[in-house]
Amino acid sequence: MKRLSLLSATAVLISTGAFAQSTVVTTTGTGHAAAVQIEPEYRTRIKSYVTEQRVRPVTTKQKIIVGAAVPGDVELESVPADWGPSLTKYRYVYSGDRVMLVDPGSRMVVQEID
Repeated sequence: MKRLSLLSATAVLISTGAFAQSTVVTTTGTGHAAAVQIEPEYRTRIKSYVTEQRVRPVTTKQKIIVGAAVPGDVELESVPADWGPSLTKYRYVYSGDRVMLVDPGSRMVVQEID
């Protein structure tokens, strides 16, 4: 019985480690953590979308970075459905050859797509 419990605990630890590697956790400037999971295939799709659709980058006085609020005069774009179901609740900004995922409620950047 102890052996079965030990094997079960080991399996849980191994699977938890694998999950942590595929999940990106970012912390916003307010100290709230937002877990944004983006599979590699969706990262490729996002980069292709920006190139194919010729998305025009926005220019701002300050660099847009993870954890900072996007200025109010910058228009947030809707995330296309083919970027993945977990991302449709966000908006995005294309700035400085980078796609930044933004929480539309707080306008905080939660993830940079590289």
